[in-house]
Amino acid sequence: MTRHRNGSFRVRCCALLVAGMFFCTTGWAETVGEDRSALETVMALYRGYAEAFPGVPDISVADARRLFNEGRVLFIDTRTREERAVSMLPGAVTPEAFAGNTALAEGKVAVAYCTVGYRSGVFAEKAAGGNNAVKNLAGGILAWILTGGKVYAAGAETRRVHVYGKKWNHAPEGYEVVMFGLFRRLMK
Repeated sequence: MTRHRNGSFRVRCCALLVAGMFFCTTGWAETVGEDRSALETVMALYRGYAEAFPGVPDISVADARRLFNEGRVLFIDTRTREERAVSMLPGAVTPEAFAGNTALAEGKVAVAYCTVGYRSGVFAEKAAGGNNAVKNLAGGILAWILTGGKVYAAGAETRRVHVYGKKWNHAPEGYEVVMFGLFRRLMK
């Protein structure tokens, strides 16, 4: 019996090691359990939305985070004012601020985001028409926080995030989810 248990233990350890190596190489190393499942769902939603914008380049959260750490990214939050009041990516600007001063992105990569990536795809597509290269953040704010990224409200870190509705309710454990009612969403 001891040999069988040790063998099973070794098999489980090897399986965990292989799984850990897989997720480290795919950039999902910071997600575990339910968060990994949520990230997979968010990315599936994003891939569906991205089909509507074949000419819009996207950027992974890992690449956007690297650029942020190097001071070479400008995040553009394409969500509503009310959604932005709940939380935003660090240093993000509104679409209006970007349109009024595209020099904000000089020497930086302009990256639009929303909850998952549809509204930011629309924004990036329109911006491209004005000769502004804007990338779409793959998986939006949800992918950002599901992989350990921080969000801010009124200049302070927060653990709150707005999701557009139940379909997009995939925030990580420990986050307070804010959803506005259907009427409020239709009146935006």
